[in-house]
Amino acid sequence: MPSTLTRVLLSEPSGRTHAVVMFSGSLLFLSLYVYAAVLGDSSSSSWLVVMAAGTGLSGIAESLPKDRRRTAGVFRVTAMLVLMDLLATTVFAPEFVVGEQ
Repeated sequence: MPSTLTRVLLSEPSGRTHAVVMFSGSLLFLSLYVYAAVLGDSSSSSWLVVMAAGTGLSGIAESLPKDRRRTAGVFRVTAMLVLMDLLATTVFAPEFVVGEQ
């Protein structure tokens, strides 16, 4: 198992194509958040900022040079922790995701 984790998390960054997809997703999540804030319903859309941070960190990891494997791994692990934190928040504090009702 550790060799699989090492191979996946500490692999070479995938390159610009994957990074563009991740940064586009991050921009989409931020755009949705701004749209909700303009409409006045930003209390139930704050989870979009967490999604934007997770995809942005993943995009940074994939845009690094090929010889920065360990740094890319740190960014990947951090992105996974951010997104898993959102998942845990959904389970333990669902009002963060769905808003106050």
